[in-house]
Amino acid sequence: CKEKILSGRYFMVVLDEVCNAIAYGLLDVEEVLEVLRNRPPELHVVLTGRGAHPKLLEMADLVTEMREVKHPFREGITSRKGIEY
Repeated sequence: CKEKILSGRYFMVVLDEVCNAIAYGLLDVEEVLEVLRNRPPELHVVLTGRGAHPKLLEMADLVTEMREVKHPFREGITSRKGIEY
């Protein structure tokens, strides 16, 4: 996704569950921050996932925290293609 972010071809890029990937050590937060610092100024980047790294929170223009109120998983419905993955 680094190439897509830096390409200048997009208005918005969504990095779904990237915060989880950083928390689990799958991505390095410093590498993600470097890409974000070098993105085109007109590009909006949306990061999702639980437990955002403090450095991401510091860099962000907008932070929204959501909480689960009701989820089908609690009723025994497993993850569904196109919704949870």
